[in-house]
Amino acid sequence: MPEQFIAPSIDWFALSPYLVMVAGALGLLVVGALTPRWPRGLYSLVSALTATSAGVLAVFIWNDVAEMGPGTLVGGALSHDAFAQFVTIAVCAATALVALVTDAEVRGTVLEGPEIHALLLTAATGAMVMGASNDLIVLFLGLETLSLALYVLAASERTAAGQEAGMKYFILGGLASAVFLYGIALLYGGARSTNLGEIVARFQSTVALERNDSLVLAGLALLIVGLGFKVAAAPFHVWSPDVYQGAPTHVTAFMASVGKAAAFAAMLRVLVIALPFHRDDWRPVIWVLAIASLVIGSTLAVVQTDVKRMLAFSSVSHAGFLLVGVEAAGHRAGEQISGDGLESVLVYLALYSVLVVGTFSIVAVVSRHAGGSTDISVFAGLGRRRPVLALALTILLLAQAGVPLTSGFVAKWGVIQSAVAERSYAIAIIAMVSAVIAAFLYLRIMVSAWLADPSEVEPEPVPAMTGVAIALAAAVTLVVGVYPELLLGWTDAVSNFAR
Repeated sequence: MPEQFIAPSIDWFALSPYLVMVAGALGLLVVGALTPRWPRGLYSLVSALTATSAGVLAVFIWNDVAEMGPGTLVGGALSHDAFAQFVTIAVCAATALVALVTDAEVRGTVLEGPEIHALLLTAATGAMVMGASNDLIVLFLGLETLSLALYVLAASERTAAGQEAGMKYFILGGLASAVFLYGIALLYGGARSTNLGEIVARFQSTVALERNDSLVLAGLALLIVGLGFKVAAAPFHVWSPDVYQGAPTHVTAFMASVGKAAAFAAMLRVLVIALPFHRDDWRPVIWVLAIASLVIGSTLAVVQTDVKRMLAFSSVSHAGFLLVGVEAAGHRAGEQISGDGLESVLVYLALYSVLVVGTFSIVAVVSRHAGGSTDISVFAGLGRRRPVLALALTILLLAQAGVPLTSGFVAKWGVIQSAVAERSYAIAIIAMVSAVIAAFLYLRIMVSAWLADPSEVEPEPVPAMTGVAIALAAAVTLVVGVYPELLLGWTDAVSNFAR
């Protein structure tokens, strides 16, 4: 007789952020289909409130984790720890900001409806699952939930550039997902489990007299390739310039923030948490990817003339900085004292997610006024037409450059300091040099906005919700830059993982 199936216990409150996001997506689709068209702006407002509610619930759950300690949910499928809650809060914050910007982007078009907002919430749910996954199969399901929604969003505009972006992202993303899944299969063959806690326990309890873990190493290599595509790290970044340029600007903002945060959270789960005993195998690979991303991203960004392509290569450079933190975290993976590498990566993800959404929001406003063009020439004279908008753009670009008293300085200082603490001096020096090179990119845009003669004198109309998103992003960038302890104090417990 087969053993009786015993259903796992469910902590509904711990799952409430995921349930709220799914309920919001389904509610938008069902209610939106059964009712007349809602008043303009209500779809975006509901999406933003849904993401905000999920983020607030994650804050309360964080307090429970701090009191009761980390654990797992749904039979060990999901991690219930501060790491997962931090990623959830970052994803929800970026999703709420993108939802506000989306209203003006789709208003008056055939896309004005609940579908786009439901896809945003669905993709964000997949990103949250990736950050909390405690099983490689669950991680893959979260990855596909995020990716499939992003494929549709990237191709949502029926233009030649939009269709090309969606097709490129779909084909290359499908290939990367297949590589990632094959890596999971090989790792399962070597570890006999896909559960992260069981993988750690197996390698911890086994003394390898001979290094016959070829399946594990091959699976690890494929996992890094798949995740390298998702984080847009060189040389797996080839999709990002065309997709960033061709996709709608609000979708580009979502990919650059939520997509990157989820992919790096998954990378930390796989490498630092599940495979700490193979850190000497994967850390040199991360070192090479970090150097390649820093050099290629910063140098190719400065020769672009389209602002979205500039920010695409800038995103590659930012991925390099994040990989510097991952490499630093690898030095102490599996040890009781984890160092500052992991915390610096999470802080960088949270801050970058907010400021990049604000940057693309301003690009959306300017490009809409210029007939959809995102060439750097359309930003000429922005300081004369819209001085407040140009000031917000300047703040966000200075943050991306890592100028002091901005959140970008806090983020870059954290990852470089963590590398120096682990004596990875070479990668820290290259990161600082690439930051100087990339600063020229942001300076070009600021010079065009403030010093170039305007091609038009009519100011750009700034939609109310988009203005709120830009103001919030700029405010967070400045406040965290001046008072970094407001955020840094939250990251003390993120290294206490659930297994």
